[in-house]
Amino acid sequence: MNTLTLFKDSLFKFSDLSRAKKMPFGKVILYIIFLSMVLAVPITKQIFSIMHDIKNDGQKIAAKLPEFEIKDGKFQTSAATKGFIYQTNSIIFTFDPQGKRALSDIAADSVGSTIGIGFLEDEFVIALPGSGMTDSLLGANQLEVPYKKGTLDGLNSKNLKKALDESSVPFWIKLVIFFVTLYPTFLNLLINLILIAFGANLYARIRRYRLRFFDCLKISAYCATLPVILSSLIHFFNQSFDDSYLIIFTSLLIFFFALKNEERQPLV
Repeated sequence: MNTLTLFKDSLFKFSDLSRAKKMPFGKVILYIIFLSMVLAVPITKQIFSIMHDIKNDGQKIAAKLPEFEIKDGKFQTSAATKGFIYQTNSIIFTFDPQGKRALSDIAADSVGSTIGIGFLEDEFVIALPGSGMTDSLLGANQLEVPYKKGTLDGLNSKNLKKALDESSVPFWIKLVIFFVTLYPTFLNLLINLILIAFGANLYARIRRYRLRFFDCLKISAYCATLPVILSSLIHFFNQSFDDSYLIIFTSLLIFFFALKNEERQPLV
């Protein structure tokens, strides 16, 4: 018996999955990582798609940028330059050298999956859609870079347009994004499997099967194979789909079939 055999059983022969209780726990963890990678693929694809949209939209915005330069901590344009707001599918861009808009206005632009970006009179700002992840990483969902700090000194319309025209995502960046996505996916799947194992262990006790909690956890990991594959496929078509319920309840159902031939303890 090996992982490949159990993988095939998890797709075609549920009744043999009880043999997973004999698998070394290290191999089970590696299998859970494999399942996490399956779940991470559509999420990573979604991130790449968003990055591609932002790149294309950024080039559209760059084509409309008037001449400007950030020099000595100041945002410099010609006196005749007027501000404007330009919206694409992924970005609402503000160019406001006259100071008519504030950070709160840019933040209000960030609705749904739209990102608010602005060159304001005194600072460059990015407002991301509000989420627990951005709040925990940045302390808020807004990034502010005041010109007076000198961080953006030397930036002008010409080199910004050139950077957007030539920008591409290196392969190693794609790998980093995949592995960064893999970590929370693994944790979420592990939590789901522990919940499945609790339910499975309760069922095993009621049915008097000779199974410990970790035996149930090992079997549950392989019972989750088909639900994980189905969830990953659904994510390609419905990005907002919550897969936890599907994985938990379908895995429990498969677990019941997996114990079909398991030996029971005799009644005392």
